[in-house]
Amino acid sequence: AGLLAATSARWPELRSGPRQLLLYLSLADLLSAAAYFYGALRDFGGPAWDCVAQGALSTFANTSSFFWTLAVALYLYLTLVRARPAGPALLALCHALSWGIPLGITVAAVALKKIGYDASEVSVGWCWINIEAEDRVLWMLLAGKLWEILAYLMLPIFYFLIRKHINRAHAALSEYRPILSSTPAFQPRTSIADRKLILIPVIFILLRIWSTIRFVLTLCGSSAVQNPVLVVLHGIGNTFQGGANCIMFVFCTRVVRNRLLACLCCRQYDSLDPSLPSPQSRHRNHAAFPK
Repeated sequence: AGLLAATSARWPELRSGPRQLLLYLSLADLLSAAAYFYGALRDFGGPAWDCVAQGALSTFANTSSFFWTLAVALYLYLTLVRARPAGPALLALCHALSWGIPLGITVAAVALKKIGYDASEVSVGWCWINIEAEDRVLWMLLAGKLWEILAYLMLPIFYFLIRKHINRAHAALSEYRPILSSTPAFQPRTSIADRKLILIPVIFILLRIWSTIRFVLTLCGSSAVQNPVLVVLHGIGNTFQGGANCIMFVFCTRVVRNRLLACLCCRQYDSLDPSLPSPQSRHRNHAAFPK
């Protein structure tokens, strides 16, 4: 998450609409991972003031991450499928919903003393909703699980519609320009884009599903909630969302990857075309980044 935010700060010209949303998603994931790390390191054995603070921060950041994940999908759907202009109003709405709703839920949970020690029943050492609260299930839903399940349902729908729209556009384009469909450089780019559209919801679900499974097991009163494999997968899934986004949108994005490697190798890019190497270094970059 930190690397994704750093690349966005280092190269402002790469801040397209979706990448701006990814930046805010990365900040939420970074806050969430930091809170989880403190909680796991502290290994709370009972109620404490820093347990409440850590639980509040992780609740806010984790819920915000769900909203920003849905915001990216909604943004792409509106701009690509519905062809609606992405103006400042849409970004402002994303900020209001993705920061405002989680903040409101977190403030209410803290004020009503719903955040506290959960005995790791639905976490991996960190604090979340007080396990002794009578209405803990309701607050577990409001403080994350409801939005997590909503993301499971909405993300595949949005990305399926986006991919379907892109495939239709490619089919229409190749009908009038058949040479494009047989161009070697064209096929890899479209296939990479298609794979990313498939991987975004798949990776999100694979990472987050373990916490949902443990939540359901808790509701059922099953002892399997403390299964070591489930606990480890839950811990990895809840903290690796930012890492997964970094892999997809930094290391697996050619322009960003090449710029990052060029920066590490002290090479410069042409300021007139930020996606291309400077004329002086094109020969050297060809060897470093083969097609």
